[in-house]
This record gives sequence, C-alpha cells and structure tokens, in this order.
Amino acid sequence: MLNTLLGWFSKDMAMDLGTANTLIYIKKEGIVLNEPSVVAIARETGEVIAVGKDAKEYIGRSPQNIHAIRPLKDGVISDFDSTREMIKFFFRKAAGRSRLLRPMMVIGVPSGITQVEKRAVLDSAHLVGARRVYLIEEPMAAAIGARLNIHQPSGNMVVDIGGGTTEVAVISMNTVVYSESVRVAGDEANEAIQRYILKKHHLQIGENAAEQIKIAIGSAYPLKQPMIVRVAGKDIMRGVPRTIEINDTEVREAMSEPVNAIVNSVLRAFEQTPPELAADIKGKGIVLAGGGALLKGVDKLIEQQTNVSVMLSDDPLTTVVEGCGTALEDLKYWKPVFIN
Repeated sequence: MLNTLLGWFSKDMAMDLGTANTLIYIKKEGIVLNEPSVVAIARETGEVIAVGKDAKEYIGRSPQNIHAIRPLKDGVISDFDSTREMIKFFFRKAAGRSRLLRPMMVIGVPSGITQVEKRAVLDSAHLVGARRVYLIEEPMAAAIGARLNIHQPSGNMVVDIGGGTTEVAVISMNTVVYSESVRVAGDEANEAIQRYILKKHHLQIGENAAEQIKIAIGSAYPLKQPMIVRVAGKDIMRGVPRTIEINDTEVREAMSEPVNAIVNSVLRAFEQTPPELAADIKGKGIVLAGGGALLKGVDKLIEQQTNVSVMLSDDPLTTVVEGCGTALEDLKYWKPVFIN
C-alpha cells in the first residue's frame, strides 16, 4: 500500500548509466536528461565542483586543484563516491520538486556485470533515494527500445556500442540466449586516435579533441569522399602549440584495432548461436544501437564481414534508455527481462 501511495506522487525513472553519458527517462514524460558522465572535484577538499556538461569542460583544461574524472570505467562503477554524487545530482535535476519522494528505478547495466559491480549500482541508487531498483541488461534494453519482437521463439541480434563497452547479444523469448560484453568501444577509439597522432605526428592532443576528430571524419569503412580536419595540440619535441591536418584514412587506421575488436565480437556471437536462431537473424538482420553505432561505415563493415544486413535503431544514442523506460511503464509485463 505504501509503495502504491508513493507511486502516485513520486517520479519513477529509468536510467542508462553510461561510461560516456547518463540518460534519464521519467515515467509518462520521456527522456528528460542527457549529460556526460563526468564529475569535477576539488583535490584538497573532495568537494564536487561541477557535474555533467559543466564538468566535461574541465577535462584537459582544469587547474591543478581541480580533478575532472569519469566515475564509470568500461560501463561499470570504478569510483563509488563520485558515482553516487553524480547520480544524486542528475536525480535531483530530473526529478525536480518530486525529489523528496522515493522513486522506483530501472537501470541498464552491461551484460557482463559481476556481482560486486551489480551491488555497487544498487547501492548507489538506494543511497540517492530509490525505494526499489530493477536492473536490465543493456542489450535487452536496446532490443526493447528498438521495438524488436523479443517475445517470440525467434532470434534477434543486438549490438550496443557505447562509450566503455560493446554489448553483443542474441535474444529470443524474453531471454538473452548469448551475450558478450567487450570492454572496447567509443572511449578506446578516442584513445587510439590520441596514440596515433602522438606517434606519427609527435603531437599531443586532449581527449575531447580526439572525440571531435572521431565525430567529424572518423569511419570504419572507406568514405566516398575524402575528408580532412585541422587539429591543434602540443608539439612534444619543442613543447609549443602546433596545428596539423589529418585525413579520414589516418583516423580509420588509428581506430582499426578497436573497430576490429567490435567486429570480431559479432563474429564470435554467430559461432556460439544455434543454427535455427542464426537463420532467424540472417532473415531479420542485425540491429546497432549506442553512440558508437553512429561511427561512419561501421554498419557496412559488419555487414561485409558477416554477410548479414545491418540496420541502425531509430535513435542509437537513446535506444537503451528508451528500452529501460518502456520496461518502467509496465513493470509487471516486462518482469521476465529483469536481472534477478
């Protein structure tokens, strides 16, 4: 009875707690928050200076007394205290006046999450005021968000390329038949670009600059028209600022290792999938979700390597949180998909 009364007045929410971004969906309202998963902290006092978009501005530019960190690594919590403060900030921002009433929460987590990592997510949610928490594997949430018919005895393959992990899953009858969580995704691609430019051009660039290069001209498959972008950084030989031009071929070469790791995870999934389900997937195609799915040509490369058609979900960046939100709207109906 208490849960029912609280449910009338609280704003129940679903959360995609991602390595790169955190998204929040409010029941009957939709997505209300999409911010970087970054916290800026004063080194001496431990005080939180900024969270989300404001905190991301500190990365690579913060003074010595302020430390900008990503409290999630490879899709799971690496800094418990910072994660708790970040969730608390986002929770208050999303809930508004209803923040004093304890909400129900649905949270997406990587399919390869350990019991310790799972407990860290649950504890963080309860500490910021959630009265009950349901966990759902991110590829399952992506399948729901992409509106796939996962209730039938028929195979569906989802590849969710996030910031810290790539989740590959085969789903049938509300169950994950096969899944693999590869801790290689968008962040690894950014780091690969930084290493490549440092090694080839002797230029040191920041994390945000590498991400902008990836978004602007990064690709997994040769482009129809060559692309070039100018990038500024610090010359490590002379210690002075310098600007260079880099083309899409170089960026593709830089990212080849993490991109190939993603493709290989899809190939491994087919090796482990029963033939009947593999035939279903061949007929339906593979669905890509997550921010990494927006990398130019990644769908073409996977299609070429697997000989299976590949399609992007309607909005790859929000597919997981949309799936979490759908499950939140009808907890009883979606009960079979939650992690025990």
